[in-house]
Amino acid sequence: MTEHTDTTLSQDILNPILETGLEGLPQAISLLINHAMLVERSQHLGVAPYQRNSLRNGHSNGFKNRCIESRLGAIDLKVPQVRNSDIPFYPNALERGQRSEKALSIAIAEMYLQGVSTRRVTTVLEALCGMEVTSTQVSRATAELDPMLEAWRSRPIPPIAHLILDARYEKIRVAGIVRPCAVFTAIGIRSHDGKRTILGTSISLSEAEVHWRDFLSNLKSRGLFPTGSITSDAHEGLKAALASVFPGIPWNRCQFHLQQNAQSYIPKQEMKSSVAADIRSVFNSESLAVATQKLATAVEKYSTIAPKLAAWMEENLPEGFTVFAFPEPIRQRLRTSNLCETINRQIKRRTRVASIFPNEASCLRLVSAILMELSDDWESSNAYLNPQFLR
Repeated sequence: MTEHTDTTLSQDILNPILETGLEGLPQAISLLINHAMLVERSQHLGVAPYQRNSLRNGHSNGFKNRCIESRLGAIDLKVPQVRNSDIPFYPNALERGQRSEKALSIAIAEMYLQGVSTRRVTTVLEALCGMEVTSTQVSRATAELDPMLEAWRSRPIPPIAHLILDARYEKIRVAGIVRPCAVFTAIGIRSHDGKRTILGTSISLSEAEVHWRDFLSNLKSRGLFPTGSITSDAHEGLKAALASVFPGIPWNRCQFHLQQNAQSYIPKQEMKSSVAADIRSVFNSESLAVATQKLATAVEKYSTIAPKLAAWMEENLPEGFTVFAFPEPIRQRLRTSNLCETINRQIKRRTRVASIFPNEASCLRLVSAILMELSDDWESSNAYLNPQFLR
């Protein structure tokens, strides 16, 4: 395999696209991943190609050809090999992107095998997965993927400063009936470095207290105990479960959801922009004292023209004031559960292809694979919150 220099790599990647348009994407991606794997091998060995060093961790040992199927088509790769190394080498550039692709392939294949598919699903399967639809293929792929995902969902949880919780719904076939099932997600902000990490996920028939309590109890058994706060919406099942599993930990109601919830209590369309501005002003206050005073002013303003709104604001908006207890530099990012919305968009982008999952395990497999990859990215990126404000 030819070694690429930094100056020629970009042009090499662009050439297939310039020459054949979108049809050249698989070749371009192949070049990019091959280069990334070469860089990884050099880092693993501790030396650049052809460099001599007595402290090197093994030696290059050629390449192994591999073809992977993706939604863009077949991608031909040359996987770098290593010999005489104390630590096994397998490039992350190849592995990380394969988990969710494989999970999606399995999900659609299961639909086909169980008679759920239509001509559209068959077409998607052939174009998307590039795998034969046999029970043997599905079983083999599942056996490879499931233990890895289960280990990730069961891993010990490091010290967490702040916890963010949310749920979304996916259509799953349960006992022969298609039902909307809740997909729980937990995000943590690590205490020692301020980075985001996805702590876990699970699937239940609803957001009833018993289901939230099971999910939270599992997180607690793995070591979770938020030292700062918990942010979520105000679902009654979730609130009851939090009071049971994590009593005494400050809870902050998502300010974005509060802003949305207020719309139900506004009697006239023309008042909506004014109410939204007043609520923003309350939440954007520089201190708890100022927010409390602004809320009192807003309640008085609407007590006559929108009494139900005024009563709702007085009772509910203070549930979003918990963030005022934290330093101003990190307060903005603790005000909402919008991090979960980012996750939900990533999940929706993949799950809408499967449409209806044949069972809970299939859905959990795909969601776990997506979240595992996203969490890997977060943990290797910059801090989300300045850790000096988390101690």
